[in-house]
Amino acid sequence: MKYYIIAGEASGDLHASNLVKALKQKNPDLELRGWGGDLMQEAGVDVVKHYKELAFMGFLEVAKNIRTILGNFKICKDDILNYQPDAVILVDYPGFNLRMAKWLKASKIEVLYYISPQIWAWHQSRVKEIKKNVDRMFVILPFEKEFYAKYQMDVDFVGHPLLDVVEGYEPKTLPLAGKKIIALLPGSRKQEISLVLPEMLAVITHFSDYEFIIAGAPSQTESFYRKVMATHPLAQKIPIIFAQTYDILAQADAALVTSGTATLEAALFEVPQVVCYKGSAISYAIAKRLVKVDYISLVNLIADEEMVKELIQNELNTKNLIQELSIILDTDNQPKINANYQRLKQMLGNAGASQRLADLIYPA
Repeated sequence: MKYYIIAGEASGDLHASNLVKALKQKNPDLELRGWGGDLMQEAGVDVVKHYKELAFMGFLEVAKNIRTILGNFKICKDDILNYQPDAVILVDYPGFNLRMAKWLKASKIEVLYYISPQIWAWHQSRVKEIKKNVDRMFVILPFEKEFYAKYQMDVDFVGHPLLDVVEGYEPKTLPLAGKKIIALLPGSRKQEISLVLPEMLAVITHFSDYEFIIAGAPSQTESFYRKVMATHPLAQKIPIIFAQTYDILAQADAALVTSGTATLEAALFEVPQVVCYKGSAISYAIAKRLVKVDYISLVNLIADEEMVKELIQNELNTKNLIQELSIILDTDNQPKINANYQRLKQMLGNAGASQRLADLIYPA
């Protein structure tokens, strides 16, 4: 059997690599080729294009690099035709992979899609395109199976792969002062960091018994963070630690987290958290009209209730942050927080997503 795998981001490289390891346990002789990163390469995939060459974000950047993007499609198509795989496994990365799925279907190549695009949040009409072009969809969020069923599409829920990553993680000790830790995860994009981080920093004088740490996004530089932090003199002493987000979460007593996958990661490390989101007035107004969900954090979306407090737009202010951070730091509230997180893990299907997926893809 020969599989071609396409992962266009760091998270996709991680989850695809764990799938490959599970597939290789079932059959060490499987042939695997594709687009991805170092982790896929280490797991045994012949990686022909690295995801770092594909990182175009935002309308202007995409427009400026349209020739390169279109060229990438042709390169990928030609490589697949030359390789002649039994199936292509698309991992997340919907901007590229949904378009690739349409071509693969027309080329009569089996399409397996792992980690559904978040079409349940906005642009739900894309489910028709997925139903037409994807042979099998493997989802990682429990409510996605019900969502697809509304469109008469049967999908496989395999559980969330982050459970595997977190369960086996062995944190490295951080070189810190020895105080209890409050982690700040202000996102990965410049705009969100610029809007959210100053709000987070405004609370530091009210929690002097704690050491604040910023989990730096690998796509940003320390100088950028320091520039954003310039209006908070005390903040200049806060360490910014890159490439150790899980080490920080594993040792944190609480976290302020921008919405996204990081909210789920904090929950899986059982860190009490407050979810923080702020966008430009225009972007937020547009998002409110387009997004069709009740919550912005994955934790609350999965639970279908407010397990963690969300402070959005104007609600994200110093007064509210101090109040909510004080609540989650109160030891009397810890049992309820921990019980909610355990319930969340059960909803996610517990560990073993990669093995369950491998069994479905390659049942032999």
